[in-house]
Amino acid sequence: MKKKTKIIDFDHHLDEQYGKQGTSKREAFEEGFEAFRLGVMLQEMRKNQGLTQEQLAKKCGTTKTYISRIENNVSDIRLSTLMRIIREGLGGHLRLSVEV
Repeated sequence: MKKKTKIIDFDHHLDEQYGKQGTSKREAFEEGFEAFRLGVMLQEMRKNQGLTQEQLAKKCGTTKTYISRIENNVSDIRLSTLMRIIREGLGGHLRLSVEV
């Protein structure tokens, strides 16, 4: 006999695992996820331009280790540094959005 699987949406899953939005556990999860997402986005942009971590680091005045730490969600990044990586290293512009 097959076991029935209950399908739930992702928001419901997050509520069960990390609590409702606004709780400290959920906020910590979402903050970590955004940092992870930022690292993945930077890595994809770097690779799309055919740059190594070392090449990107040289272009924007930082180190390969720092680029690696950002891409792997190991290090927090200052806004000014993020802007410099995107502008000088990747030739882009940073736009921010705030939800209240």
